[in-house]
Amino acid sequence: MDGSAALEDDEMGMVQVSCNCGIEVSEEELLERLDATIAEYRGKPGALIPVLQIAQGIFGHLPEVAMRRIAEGLDKPYSEVSGVVTFYSYFSTVPRGRHVIRVCLGTACYVRGGKAVLEAIRKTAHVEVGGTTEDRRFTLEVARCFGACGLAPAIMIDDEVYHRVKPSRVQGVLESHASKFGGQHGQANRQP
Repeated sequence: MDGSAALEDDEMGMVQVSCNCGIEVSEEELLERLDATIAEYRGKPGALIPVLQIAQGIFGHLPEVAMRRIAEGLDKPYSEVSGVVTFYSYFSTVPRGRHVIRVCLGTACYVRGGKAVLEAIRKTAHVEVGGTTEDRRFTLEVARCFGACGLAPAIMIDDEVYHRVKPSRVQGVLESHASKFGGQHGQANRQP
């Protein structure tokens, strides 16, 4: 599984999970993977965040059923688990794209054209801030600082930082990243 999953009910009411790779996995199978992770971390100090990170990798986001399972398995109140998930921007309770684009709008990036880069990405990928493309290839987010102020404006796609990005280079950056990590970024996203 590539880390991006969507839950769907089939005709018989069974929840199926479709990832971007085309494989369908039942929610039960995903919960079994989560249970194995919880068992591995149970009783270890500081286990909550690593378990949440792994769970997000398993489901593609953190659905309520997973957060409740984590709370129960780690003997934590659900409010603590939910509080951590909503506090850290890394975590998402809604499905995300296979690739997460973060545009820095910290002071240096903003002053050096970060807003124009954001607009170019929004138009090129056909996605709004906080949204995910229809093909679930990209999710677009705004960040405040990557620590690359001297090379502003900067964007991050997954774990890769791109420096001195210009709006005119956005299409090339997206295509370059997509070709390195899983093919083109989609015909729908190539429209003018």
